[in-house]
Amino acid sequence: MANREALRELQTRLASRLQAARSEGLSVRWLAAQVGGVRYLFPLAQCGEIFPWTPVQPAAYTQPWFMGVANLRGGLCGVVDLVRFMAPDTPVVRSDAALSECSLLSFNAGMELNCAMLVDQLSGLRGPDAFTASAPAAEGAPGFLGPIHTDTAGLPWQEINLLSLSQLPSFLSISA
Repeated sequence: MANREALRELQTRLASRLQAARSEGLSVRWLAAQVGGVRYLFPLAQCGEIFPWTPVQPAAYTQPWFMGVANLRGGLCGVVDLVRFMAPDTPVVRSDAALSECSLLSFNAGMELNCAMLVDQLSGLRGPDAFTASAPAAEGAPGFLGPIHTDTAGLPWQEINLLSLSQLPSFLSISA
């Protein structure tokens, strides 16, 4: 129960910092999160809201990476498991307890896509000063994957362009 309360406090702090970064023009560019053990950077301008895990209503005849729909602030939003989208052959099993620790990150409303991604762990906001080096995405990587940034601890963070991802026909086609 204490973990759940701490997670909600983190989400609240991140949401307020995200809003402040947008309105005050701070040098923060990304929301950092871990998904399936991989560290990702999502551009702030392309991120919407962060929601605590909400049960998802499965949808029949959809891709395995499409978890279903969730009620987020009174609107239906499709929920995507990014791990399963990126590596469809990778078996992913999350217990109810593990899901309760997850968050849903919605796409910016300006992108006109009612979609959220399952995020295992939020890691805060990052600016360019948090990284010591950058390298291009791996050769042959999908076009929505941006540069790989290395933080001061030597850990890699893969940038994901949500706008590019949202325009992929394979991402938009959820039917199985």
